[in-house]
Amino acid sequence: QVQLAESGGGLVQAGGSLRLSCAASGRTVSSYHVGWFCQAPGKDREFVAAISRGDGSTYYADSVKGRFTISRDNAKNTVYLQMSSLKPEDTAIYYCAAKTYGVTSYRPGAYDYWGPGTQVTVSS
Repeated sequence: QVQLAESGGGLVQAGGSLRLSCAASGRTVSSYHVGWFCQAPGKDREFVAAISRGDGSTYYADSVKGRFTISRDNAKNTVYLQMSSLKPEDTAIYYCAAKTYGVTSYRPGAYDYWGPGTQVTVSS
């Protein structure tokens, strides 16, 4: 099975940028559909972006389209989330997750493996 570890979170001013990393170990990350999710205090975990195994098709929540970019570096066995034009409402813990079978999903419950998360705080 794959182990995931997020990094790159922090405190940034509104309008700024961050790049989150999801480093995989144990298995090749390109063998999985990988998603990024966020969870703000008192809210459910929400879909942010996903990248399909194989052809690397990408999918985004409407709230982040044009601002966030998901990508994969097979040589580094890492998936990235480039976040730009950040807003205070982007403040949350960000998790990456891997899905073994089927197709890419927007549902957190469809993913099999999760990292511990990284905090992103956007100040106004």
